[in-house]
Amino acid sequence: MEPLNRVEYQTNPTQYRHWKLDFSGSIATLTADFDENGGLRPGYKLKLNSYDLGVDIELNDAINRIRFEHPEVKTVVVTSGKDKVFCSGANIFMLGVSSHSWKVNFCKFTNETRNGLEDSSKYDGLKFLAAINGACAGGGYELALACDEIVLIDDRSSAVSLPEVPLLGVLPGTGGLTRVTDKRHVRHDLADIFCTTSEGVRGQKAKDWRLVDEIAKPAVFKQTVLDRAMGLAQKSDRPDDAKGVQLTPLNRRIENDALIYQYVEVRIDRVKRLASFTIKAPPHSNKESIEQIEAAGSHWYPFEMARELEDAILNMRTNELDIGIWILKTEGAHSAVMAMDETLMTNQHHWFVRQTTGLLRRTLSRFDVSSRSLFALVEEGSCFNGTFLELALTCDRIYHLALPDEEVRAPKLMVSDVNFGTYPMITGQSRLGRRFYDEADALHAVRAQAGKLLNADQAFAIGLNTSNPDDIDWSDEVRIAIEERISMSPDALTGMEANLRFNGPENMFTRIFGRLTAWQNWIFQRPNAVGDKGALKVYGKGDKAQFDWHRV
Repeated sequence: MEPLNRVEYQTNPTQYRHWKLDFSGSIATLTADFDENGGLRPGYKLKLNSYDLGVDIELNDAINRIRFEHPEVKTVVVTSGKDKVFCSGANIFMLGVSSHSWKVNFCKFTNETRNGLEDSSKYDGLKFLAAINGACAGGGYELALACDEIVLIDDRSSAVSLPEVPLLGVLPGTGGLTRVTDKRHVRHDLADIFCTTSEGVRGQKAKDWRLVDEIAKPAVFKQTVLDRAMGLAQKSDRPDDAKGVQLTPLNRRIENDALIYQYVEVRIDRVKRLASFTIKAPPHSNKESIEQIEAAGSHWYPFEMARELEDAILNMRTNELDIGIWILKTEGAHSAVMAMDETLMTNQHHWFVRQTTGLLRRTLSRFDVSSRSLFALVEEGSCFNGTFLELALTCDRIYHLALPDEEVRAPKLMVSDVNFGTYPMITGQSRLGRRFYDEADALHAVRAQAGKLLNADQAFAIGLNTSNPDDIDWSDEVRIAIEERISMSPDALTGMEANLRFNGPENMFTRIFGRLTAWQNWIFQRPNAVGDKGALKVYGKGDKAQFDWHRV
């Protein structure tokens, strides 16, 4: 099932069909009440609070609205509005009729959304509690696993389960296997039983096995949830009385071959199968005060630009599958980017600045895990420094035009303090740390040049660009690099890029996006899952799956 039309990632609570948001002081309640007739595509119904991409688009929007519009919220309680059902996971019939690329992009976005909960808990003080008030299976339990705490109702029927292996012939696709072990430290043999038992685990056993943090009888369930939510809120440093910032509609125009925002432009060359992203620097070079930031609100440049860039990445990733190379460019004054970074660093403890930095961090990470070749072009008029240098550092290659240094138009790079840990990758490393394997001598050489505008040769000498052709060779070298890249197998490139980009230490997130995703992608294409008699195809039809019993 390929996209029938463009997938839209922009929404708002007045358009929600699946989630309800309620606020009570420092506690927000996010209630799952999925409209079974509200699927993003035809061919399935979202019964039993099963979800598809449209459900997760709303979830992502709701979490962002809590982050920015309700700074007083310290804990988000995720629960269900359905009787006896919390969430039954990704809709099986949707998976059965979807193309491989649709399933992969669906899982990637849901992974990013769930990782975002943990990112906000770690960096931004927003805590999450899953109040499981009914059956909780598959992706529903994976959503709960992404929360800081899990409370399960002890009503003799409600259970948590990861039934993908025994029922569907696939894996829990959004981190379940990894979080059960790495995060909740469920013992290996117990995890093995849990992940091969379709009926799940309930009550005291679920708590004893560390699958949940607490159980509560129905009569005291709500109070138990409230008490634990308040306990989490006490660990949060989000403000009590700050004024929120509204997520106003983006200023965006979609054309056949372009996405045009105020500060981001994407131009598509369908013949060359590439897209050029141009990110424009702030319109001024003045450091801003807290008063100016708060007055700008939703139109504060870093916030607005980050929202635009995130939307552009998601649109291109889902809606333009044939566009295999993304070229990243910047445009504007170095002084403007420097002033923006100074503002971000000086005011880093202000809640809105901190949340905006978080949005930038998560948006940059979307580049890291996108299955596209990423090239940065440092050309005349570019401004790759500080936060904007991170854009180049996400890329597989950086091409930097060399011009005589006396020419005003000679493009420069600049390293600043923000490049040494303000925007860590999902590995926990800075991108400079990843680039140089955290080797002290190499990083010392780069740090010694921090704050200096470096021409192509100077940047090349310390490893900050890939190639530094002069104006005579520039066009040919870039053209040949693009033509060579576009001629290669997209499958092989995706595997190669993912392995080379994440060359540092492993952690829970890299295993979710690397090891688990690679296995799931393979299994999603195997006949045992998606063949005519595969488990995903026959589920719910009364037929039994027929497996090829070869172990390979």
